[in-house]
Amino acid sequence: MSNKYLNEAIIGNKDMLATYTAKGELQRIYYPNKDNKQYINFYHTGVKVNDSDLIYLHDDINNTYKQYYDTDTNVLNTEIDNTYFNLKILQTDFVLIKENVLVKRYTFINENNIDLNIEFFIHSELLSDHNNFVGARVIDNGMIQYSHDFMFSTFAKNQKITGHQINGSNNTIKTGDIYDKDYIGMSKDSSIKYDIGTIKTEEKKVLEISIVIQDTVSKMSDFETEIERIRKIDFQKEYTNTKSYWRKFVKTHNGLNLKEPKNSYEEKIQEIYKRTILLFPLLQNQETGGIIAAPEIDEDLTKCGRYAYCWPRDAVFITKALDILQMQKETEKFYKNFCKNTQSKNGMWEQRFFTDGRLAPCWGYQIDETASVIYGVYSHYEYTKDEKFLKDNLKMCEKAVDFLKRYVTDLFENTNKYHVSYDLWEMAEGIHLYSLASIYSAFDCILKMYSILGKNVSDFENNRLKDEKISKSERKIEKLQVEIKKYINDNLYDEEKNSYVRNMDDRKMDISILGAVVPFNVFTPKEKKIQNTVEKINLTLRTYTGGYQRFENDHYMNGNPWPISNLWMTLYYLEKGEKKKAKETFDFVIKTAGKHCLLGEQIDNNTLKPNWVLGLGWSHAMFIIVLEKMLKNS
Repeated sequence: MSNKYLNEAIIGNKDMLATYTAKGELQRIYYPNKDNKQYINFYHTGVKVNDSDLIYLHDDINNTYKQYYDTDTNVLNTEIDNTYFNLKILQTDFVLIKENVLVKRYTFINENNIDLNIEFFIHSELLSDHNNFVGARVIDNGMIQYSHDFMFSTFAKNQKITGHQINGSNNTIKTGDIYDKDYIGMSKDSSIKYDIGTIKTEEKKVLEISIVIQDTVSKMSDFETEIERIRKIDFQKEYTNTKSYWRKFVKTHNGLNLKEPKNSYEEKIQEIYKRTILLFPLLQNQETGGIIAAPEIDEDLTKCGRYAYCWPRDAVFITKALDILQMQKETEKFYKNFCKNTQSKNGMWEQRFFTDGRLAPCWGYQIDETASVIYGVYSHYEYTKDEKFLKDNLKMCEKAVDFLKRYVTDLFENTNKYHVSYDLWEMAEGIHLYSLASIYSAFDCILKMYSILGKNVSDFENNRLKDEKISKSERKIEKLQVEIKKYINDNLYDEEKNSYVRNMDDRKMDISILGAVVPFNVFTPKEKKIQNTVEKINLTLRTYTGGYQRFENDHYMNGNPWPISNLWMTLYYLEKGEKKKAKETFDFVIKTAGKHCLLGEQIDNNTLKPNWVLGLGWSHAMFIIVLEKMLKNS
């Protein structure tokens, strides 16, 4: 697979996810889940004008580009102006709401003073291997590329193809002279063309292309029948319906009741806010509740371990944002369905999962993943005050707490029964301040759950054995909380640095140390040792642009600032009541958002643009969490 690292734009529905470059190239399409599976290596479109060679829409020296979403929707427009022929092409991409169909509408406008004869080409290569070999078959209106377990069809609504090439497309596509006598072949890449015809000056013509995927065992004839059904859909009506659906979605989930912006700064905040609302449903598996960290960017593992998986920790922060945005049902599905089904027998959660609940490739566990789920369950209760939700998830949390009790006891007694944990950045193994703080918070949350349910649920009041067991557990938890806090102060406060450090091994400054203040409340923001630590963070992690790195000597993707780091600093300053400093750290995130107001994982310090993983769920979640707190403090 060719390397495609930056998803500039994202569209989809409840089952389908598609990503695009800034020039409108379709990079990925996932179905039936947001993480599995991906079908295309490339999907290239182009035109032949009069007697020219092929002009790729996504890559030509004479093309200029403008890209934008229809307001408050997941409908993407890419304007492509070919300055040589004065041909304007408006490419509109959207996924139907009630049908798993990706529509690519092309509007051709002749802005030249001569007639232009247009042929339109599609050249697509699907992912193929020995166990899932891909072939292709031509149909009247397009082609079907297929393997043993899926069929992928590209077809036009009202036009028949005027040429195709099943085998050897790579050798001929650049000239636009494709030809093949065979209607079926054993090639993973194939091409088709449509004759748009002659377009007179100032005239326009429209071509509607659909992509449909069948991922279950089916006869080819049945799939062709399905294609014919889809071709009869009124796509103009569906285009209108899709826009209406997303605009209503944005209004329904305006949980912060943002008012009309008064200036460009407020406009930018509102655009990031709305794009976040539109992004979250594209990250979640609507059946299981699992939430991917971000749309995939590196399938070949050239720079990272991949992103389109569900990390419980990331998802917990996202569910907190979902609650703020009045998406409580989505939050409940994550805990009551996904978390219950993915919890290990011993009570812990592994590093990451596919959104269908299956275990994903892992390289170790992070203890904060388990602790975070308990924190998340109680956090959801704080928003809803739904005691039934607490009761329904209590056993799951108790099982997780039992694991955490064993883990912490093993740590303090140094018996080495449990594998050492990775930190939240998944780069260092050892004993980490953030991890201990998350466990402290998990213990605090289970105590609060007992306090709430013990007073109001008859099951507890009338069961003496259960009551005794809970009381014993409470005493053990309270004792461990005291020991955790003492351990942190005795071992993770560096007297020479005059600050807390992230672990006992490299003793680096790390933005995640702030987790002990917010959200985990081990310490308060005005404690002297915490203020000393923040001062040290400002000296070591703040870059010349005002962006904060994760930790000292962070070399991942050149060690850039992370929006998450700035947002964490913002939360700290808000907790401390320093609104001016909070705004300064927050502003860096606002001014460095992507062109479509998607937030990245990292920001290039030189360009102040996202340079890695756009549409990171954790970044967007922290933005919503911070924005809510800023509005409350205003």
